Amino acid sequence: MKNIKVIAVPLMSYFFVLLFCYAGISKMLDFENFQVQIGQSPLLSAYAGFVSYAVIAAELVIAGLLLWERARLAGLYASLTLMVAFTVYIYLILNFSDFVPCSCGGILEKMGWTEHLIFNVGCVILAAAGVLFLEKEQTARLRRPLLKMAAMFLLGSGGMVVLFLSSEHIIKKENNFTRRFLQNPVSEQSSVSLSGDRYYFAGVYRDRIYLGNTSRPLLLTSISTEMGDLKTMKTEPEKMSENTFRNLQVRVDTKHFYLFDGTVPVIYRGNPDHPAAEIISKGDAYFTQLAVLDSVRFALRTQSSRTHRYVLALLALEPSPKVTLHEELLEKQIDGIFDVDGLLKANAFNTVYTYHYRNQFLVTDRDMKLLRKLNTVDTTSTAKISVTTMTGGARRMNAPPLKVNENFTLYKSLLFNQSNMRGKNESARQWRGSTVIDVYRTNTQKYLGSFRIKKNAAEPVHDFLITDEYLYVLQGSTLKQYRYTEKFKKMIQQGEAENLYPE
Repeated sequence: MKNIKVIAVPLMSYFFVLLFCYAGISKMLDFENFQVQIGQSPLLSAYAGFVSYAVIAAELVIAGLLLWERARLAGLYASLTLMVAFTVYIYLILNFSDFVPCSCGGILEKMGWTEHLIFNVGCVILAAAGVLFLEKEQTARLRRPLLKMAAMFLLGSGGMVVLFLSSEHIIKKENNFTRRFLQNPVSEQSSVSLSGDRYYFAGVYRDRIYLGNTSRPLLLTSISTEMGDLKTMKTEPEKMSENTFRNLQVRVDTKHFYLFDGTVPVIYRGNPDHPAAEIISKGDAYFTQLAVLDSVRFALRTQSSRTHRYVLALLALEPSPKVTLHEELLEKQIDGIFDVDGLLKANAFNTVYTYHYRNQFLVTDRDMKLLRKLNTVDTTSTAKISVTTMTGGARRMNAPPLKVNENFTLYKSLLFNQSNMRGKNESARQWRGSTVIDVYRTNTQKYLGSFRIKKNAAEPVHDFLITDEYLYVLQGSTLKQYRYTEKFKKMIQQGEAENLYPE
C-alpha cells in the first residue's frame, strides 16, 4: 500500500502539471481570443479583464507548486479548489444560464460542455485522493485534512455561486413589461420520436409537414398532418460534387422544395415527391438567409460590398438585374452586423424580419418594400451587445448579448414570436421550465397575448410551426402536435384576442 502511495502521488501531481501547463500555455498563445471568450460568459463578463489573467496565473503557479516536492500538498489543495470552481462553473452554465458561451480555450476546446463537466468531476476526485494520500503520510488522523478539503470545496464552489448571483446577465431577467397570457390555448395531442435530433421545419405541402436536418442536410423527412406515415427521402441535387457546402438547408413551399447554403451562390429546386433537384440560380448572390417568396423570387439577407453591413435584398430569377439591395431596411445601431442580426421568414401574406437583440420586427411586401416597423412587448429598443475587433480585422462579441427574440413563425397575418425575455411578475420557475410564445399581428401594432410550451425533460423548443388546425413543436428528437381550443382557433383566424389574464 505504501509503494502505491509513493507512485500514485507523483503521477497525480504530474497529471495536473501537464493539464495546467497545457491549459495555461494554450490560453497565453491565443490570449486575445481567450479574453473575448471569457467576456462572452454569462458569469464572468463583468470580470473578464481580471479573470483572464488570474486563471492563467493560477494554473501556472499551481503547476509550479506540484513540481516542488515540499510544496506538493499545497499544490494538490490548490488543484482541488480550482477544479471544484471549474466544475461548479460549468454546472451553473449548463443548468441555470439561458446563454451557453463558446469554449474558453485549452482542453475545453476539445470537448463539449457536458463531457468537460464529467472530466472535471474526475479531476476533483483525483485531487482529493492525492491530498488524502499525502496527508495520511503525515498524520494518522484524517479529520483535519477532511475539514481543509471541505473548506477548499466551499471556497471554490462559493466563489462561483457568488459570481452567479452577482451576474447582471443572469439576474436581470424580470423586465418592466407585463404579458397577458391566454387561457390554456393549446393542449398536447400526440408525439413522434424521430431518428436523432437537429431537425427543423422546412414547410408544409398538401397534407404533410416537412422537416430538414442540419446534420443530414440532403434528407427531406415528411409526416402527415395527423402525425402518421413518416417518410424520408434523400434529395439528389445536380452537380453536387462541384460545390462544397457548409450549411445546406431545405425549404418546402407550394409545389417545390429548395436547397441552398448561401456561402455557395447556388439555389436548387425540386418536386417534394421526387428526389431530383435542378440548379435555378448560380452565381447570382451570396447570402446568409433566404426566404421563398414564390418559385422564382426570394428574399435574402446578404452583406453589402459597399458598406460591409447586413442588408435585405430581393433575388428575382427572370428580370435583370436579378438582385436588388434594400439597404434602408436594417437600421444600424452599433456595427451593422451583430446589432442587426435576426431571422428572415415569409408566407403568402408577409415577409418579416425580426431582430434578435431589440424589440422590433419589420414587415415588407412581396417586393421587399417596407410596410411597417412593429414592436414586441419588451422594452429593449437598443441592442445590448459589445463588439471587439480582433487582430486581423475579424469582429466578435466580447460580452453575452441580451437576446430578445429567439425564433418565430408566421401564420397568415400573425407572428408567433419565441421570446427570450421574462416579463414583470412572471415566475422564474415557470420560465425555466417552459418556452413563451408571444402573438402579434403583422398588419398593425397589436399584441394579442402569450402562451407557454412546457419543456420536454428540460429540452427547450428549438422550432415550431402553426397550421390551420395544429401547433407543431420540435424538442430534441421529439415532434409534438398540439390541438387548439376553439377560442384560440377563433383568435388566430380573426386576429383578435379574448380572455387574457395577467401573470
